[in-house]
Amino acid sequence: MTTVTNPTKLNFGIGGTSDRYDWHFLGKQYQVVYETIGQGNPVLLLPAFSTVSSRTEMKGIAQILATQYRVTVLDWLGFGESSCPPVDYNPVLFQQLLEDFTKSVFDCPIILIAAGHTSGYALKFAQDNPNTISKLILVAPTWQGPLRVMGLPDGVRKVVRNLVRSPLLGQTLYYLNTTPSFLHLMYKRHVYVDETKLTPEFIAQKHQITSKNGARYAPAAFVTGAIDPVANREEFLHLLSSVSMPVLIILAENAPPKSKAEMSAMAELEKVQTVKLSGTLGIYEEYPKAVAEAIQKFL
Repeated sequence: MTTVTNPTKLNFGIGGTSDRYDWHFLGKQYQVVYETIGQGNPVLLLPAFSTVSSRTEMKGIAQILATQYRVTVLDWLGFGESSCPPVDYNPVLFQQLLEDFTKSVFDCPIILIAAGHTSGYALKFAQDNPNTISKLILVAPTWQGPLRVMGLPDGVRKVVRNLVRSPLLGQTLYYLNTTPSFLHLMYKRHVYVDETKLTPEFIAQKHQITSKNGARYAPAAFVTGAIDPVANREEFLHLLSSVSMPVLIILAENAPPKSKAEMSAMAELEKVQTVKLSGTLGIYEEYPKAVAEAIQKFL
């Protein structure tokens, strides 16, 4: 662990101490930026994957929980302030990163909180490392990338991913799908309930994340389903039912129909506790107070 002395121009964070984890994977080293705030029993927050994924999305929850816990939030490889190499982003990579990071940074059992698409990774990690996780919280959990939700076949999604990764055309396609107007539209449709919160300053900050060199590679994998942690609902539910520690699921009442159907299926399992809150896929960022209160009651 090394303190970051030269952060990138993306001066985002949660108000804590920024560090970097030098991750060695397949013979290469990558820099993963993370941040810690507060004192107490350790909590690890996993930001959801998205085109604009960043640890800053968890700031509200982190600052509330930091009054009682020592809270750590990371930027996944390929997102936020972490390195964005043009590697093959896939479930094996992210699962290994989660395992290596957790075992390197923490020396006692942790409370694990995962948002959105990272919930499947948290479940798999909890299944494989039951003594490392004391409690597990999934916030608006999903497991499908956007193009899979839309029903695009595997072949089409693979073509789209390869196009976005290509040198010239890829950057153009990525630019067109990350303009401020497009980001505003996506947030309005799927991520936030209250459109008045989508101020020009808010959207500008999100757009800045997409401007980082290499920023398109990991989002291309997410959007096309290449980093989906499971293949189907049954596999996700099997993971959920197999973990041994207490599990809380925070359901987003205003989520898009297909995502809400997946969350509802999870809530039917007897072993999990569920809480329904107003919000959609970005509930953890838009309504951090309500989400944090539900987490605190569970803990």
